[in-house]
Amino acid sequence: MSEFRRGLRHVERAMGTVFSFDIRDARTPAIEAAVQDAVAWLHHVDEVFSTYRSDSAVSRLARGEIGLDDCPAEVREVLDLCEQVGVATRGWFSATPDGTLDPSGLVKGWAVERAGQLLRAAGARHTCVNGGGDLQLSGEAAPGVPWRIGIAHPLRPGELCAVVTGRDLAVATSGSAERGPHILNPHTGTPAAGPASVTVVGPGLTTTDAYATAAFAMGAGAQDWLEGLDGYEGLAITGDGEAWHTPGFPGSLIRRSVLGASARSERAGTCPSADAS
Repeated sequence: MSEFRRGLRHVERAMGTVFSFDIRDARTPAIEAAVQDAVAWLHHVDEVFSTYRSDSAVSRLARGEIGLDDCPAEVREVLDLCEQVGVATRGWFSATPDGTLDPSGLVKGWAVERAGQLLRAAGARHTCVNGGGDLQLSGEAAPGVPWRIGIAHPLRPGELCAVVTGRDLAVATSGSAERGPHILNPHTGTPAAGPASVTVVGPGLTTTDAYATAAFAMGAGAQDWLEGLDGYEGLAITGDGEAWHTPGFPGSLIRRSVLGASARSERAGTCPSADAS
């Protein structure tokens, strides 16, 4: 880890993606230890939940080799959360999107939010935890300065489509730009025909990330659904490059005519951009 103003930064590869920690508090032994605990936590989550590891608890559970009672307690917790999100999204989110157990659409956000809680318990109040482009933020980037998060444009590589500004919030983007058509319609088990990307902003990344996945799968129905949620806002970029957002979306859209300069400015700013994942 290296010094960053008063705090520290750390980058870790886990769960098939890259996680980063950006802490703006004064560096203390307790916070340094908490970062290491958070890193260990992410690797533990990978060991338990990875669908790419044949020996993970989730893989073994999916094959029927063990029962839910044989799994670590976190598995029941995550599956309960998946069920709650499924109800809230009218079935547009599922831990079995193609009939096979796969709670990945919730696990990463849940793991990042929990990592942020570990930092807070150690005294860190101003942090950005980034898990593959989905972020949990607390406090401020600097005294009196909110976090500013650039949202990557799904159709124009290297450009931003919006900048979210705020304190104590989570930001998640789902789409097919980075990984292709990997989000499934849980009602059919086939790839969802969503917009180019959907970004959701909310209080905690567990639900915010899962809601972004569900909103993408919903497609045309996502805007009305998001507008009916308390505490959550959304932005979508459609396949033809048009945009819509909920009335309270805490950010500003970037016009293409000034996008180049704006993108460079924001990327020199206070937090990494959020990519469609």
